[in-house]
Amino acid sequence: STQSTWATRFDVRNLQEQFELKLQASKARPAGICPVRMDIYSQCFDELIRQVTVDCSERGLLLPRARDEIRMTTAANRTLYETSVDFGKKKAVEAEKGKQEMLDRIEALTSEKDEFEKHVKRLQAKLKAMEKNVMEQQQADEKKHQEELSFLQRTNQRLKLQEETIKQIQKQEREAMLA
Repeated sequence: STQSTWATRFDVRNLQEQFELKLQASKARPAGICPVRMDIYSQCFDELIRQVTVDCSERGLLLPRARDEIRMTTAANRTLYETSVDFGKKKAVEAEKGKQEMLDRIEALTSEKDEFEKHVKRLQAKLKAMEKNVMEQQQADEKKHQEELSFLQRTNQRLKLQEETIKQIQKQEREAMLA
């Protein structure tokens, strides 16, 4: 019902308290997209339009346009919100799928790396053994070479002594034949 007198501060305060009680009784959420809260505000706005229209029809005709624009903006925002939530969920699922693929890839690469490290260690051990064998062979060859060299030097020295001895004997024999 409309009154022909202006509302007092007390009337406005009472009306606001009743409005808050209605929101609480309907268990409307205080923030975010809440259909219950939006419905209560819509009813309130419709009543305001009705009361303003009774007082001034020109203003009453302008307010439904404002209400409809607000509803269109709210609907667009809701659609945008729902689309972004769906997009976020889709991306989260893709990220989770990609995460598992990456974890599997990391595990496979880690396993492959471990195998390569084992192979490298085996090859290093083999190389070390080969180097040791080569070193031992070189030492044995060097020792054999030294022994052969020493043997040949002694043989050479003996042969030189024998040659000297033979030369002296031949010299003595020649001198004895000449004498």
